Amino acid sequence: MKDSRNTRPDPPTSTLENETAEPTQEQIRQRAYELYQERGREDGHELDDWLQAEAEVTQERTPVAA
Repeated sequence: MKDSRNTRPDPPTSTLENETAEPTQEQIRQRAYELYQERGREDGHELDDWLQAEAEVTQERTPVAA
């Protein structure tokens, strides 16, 4: 039987770890959809939207060197 008095929950993930992690496909997809809407829902630019969204989301999550 495990002694519950000596167990501690895992510490929360630090903010720094979250900021430097790679962007998720969901974050990129959401931004690409925003770009599509901003253009007036004009079809034919899916790859452009995805690449721009990926660049923007990646740039937002990359720490700036001092």
